[in-house]
Amino acid sequence: MSLFTAILTGLAMGVVFGFALEKSRVFEPGMIVGQMQLRNFVMLKIFLSAVVTGLVILAVLYGFGIVKLHPKGTLFIADIAGGLLLGAGITLAGACPGTVAAQIGAGYKDSWFTLAGGVLGALVFAYLEPTLAPLLKLADAGKLTLDVVTGLPFWLLALGFAALLVGFLVWLERKTAWRDEMGPNGDGLPAA
Repeated sequence: MSLFTAILTGLAMGVVFGFALEKSRVFEPGMIVGQMQLRNFVMLKIFLSAVVTGLVILAVLYGFGIVKLHPKGTLFIADIAGGLLLGAGITLAGACPGTVAAQIGAGYKDSWFTLAGGVLGALVFAYLEPTLAPLLKLADAGKLTLDVVTGLPFWLLALGFAALLVGFLVWLERKTAWRDEMGPNGDGLPAA
C-alpha cells in the first residue's frame, strides 16, 4: 500500500469513526462519565460493536493470508497502571483520546484543555519512559496471544470471540435498550 493510499484510508476511517461518534452521542462528556459510572451502556455497545467488526475483518484477512499480525509484548504492570490512569483521566475529563476531537468539533470549549492535558501527559511520559522502563517491564510476558497459548488458529478464536460478544451485546440491549438510555430524540428523528 502506498503512503498516499494509507493516508486516504486513514482519513476515510476517521470520517466514519467521527460520524459514528457524533450520531451515537458517545463523544458527549455526560455519556462518557455515565458509562464509567455504569449508569448507561451506549458507549460500551458502540465500542464492542466495533470490536466485533474488527475481529471478523481480521479473521477473514488473516485466514486468507492477506495480513500478518504483529502483537506487542504483554507488560502486565504497564498495562494495568496505564489502564487505571487512562480510565481515571477519562472519567475526570469526560473525554478520551478518540472523543476529544469530536468534542472540539462540536464546540465544547473545555475540550481544548483536555487535548492540551493529553499532549502534555504524552510529552511527560516520553521523557520519563527511559527511567520508568525497568519498572514497567518487571512482569514482561513477551508476545502472549491466545492462539499461541491455546494452540487454536487465530481466525477461529477471533470468530468465536466475536460470536460471544454479539451474544453479550444482544443480552445487554435487551436489558438496557439504547432508546431508553438515549431518550426520546436519541435517534435524531422528531418525537412521534
